[in-house]
Amino acid sequence: MQYRTLGKTGLSVSEVGYGGGRVRPEHDAASLVKMLHYAMDCGLNFLDTAPDYGGGYSETVIGKAIADRRASCIVATKTEAYDPDGIRADVEGSLKRLGTDYIDVLQFHGGWFYTEETDQILNQGGLEAYLRLKADGTVRFIGFSADGPSGGAEQLIATGAFDMIQTHYNLMYQSTCDTFGRRGIIPDAVAQEMGIVLMRSTTSNAFQNLMNHCFPNEMADVDVDSFLLNYSLSNPMVNVALMSLQSSDDVDWTNAVSDDVEARLDLRSIHGR
Repeated sequence: MQYRTLGKTGLSVSEVGYGGGRVRPEHDAASLVKMLHYAMDCGLNFLDTAPDYGGGYSETVIGKAIADRRASCIVATKTEAYDPDGIRADVEGSLKRLGTDYIDVLQFHGGWFYTEETDQILNQGGLEAYLRLKADGTVRFIGFSADGPSGGAEQLIATGAFDMIQTHYNLMYQSTCDTFGRRGIIPDAVAQEMGIVLMRSTTSNAFQNLMNHCFPNEMADVDVDSFLLNYSLSNPMVNVALMSLQSSDDVDWTNAVSDDVEARLDLRSIHGR
């Protein structure tokens, strides 16, 4: 496993992280914990979750996985609420489910950050509540997750108050980081020294499904997953690519991609720059 620095946080993070968004109560907790322990033993240290993933089950499972390894893990979670009282309630719930007394990275759980949401954060106490949690040590660093570029996301980045952003970026989804034009919320965030964490790092199977549908014979022996993860990791602005690891085999192949640094692509050349 290779490591990168998460922006101005200074945290050394595994460039492949665990995304807990697909964890559901029907998944066996003991098996998930065993898989996560294997991933940690192989070098993974960044785990991302949220209170609404599996109705809190994702945080509960991750809490069990980090119970004896808290100091070596970087745990990121989120708040659905943007108001101070709701933020505090969300954080208290997360701390209980995670079995910890602090959160490494707390993120506003966003989508497109329309005017109402951004106003709550910037003008109605949301950001202040996050900064208070950071000041009292309950939270080490703050950020937000965004499904894509928007005026609201640009406003949040421009404040300079946030330590990281989690957003979409992959071979199919380029609008957050236009390599050709050198524009987008990822470059904007990097200019503010924010860390960059990717969701949907391998297109959430959209590209795989498209290729298998259009070229079933040609794609039979192509390792598309590794190709897509390598593409995302080839962007030097990226710090962590989240993956919904399901098994020890997933841990092994994602680690292999991380360690194959000679396979990294020159994206500026590929995109004509």
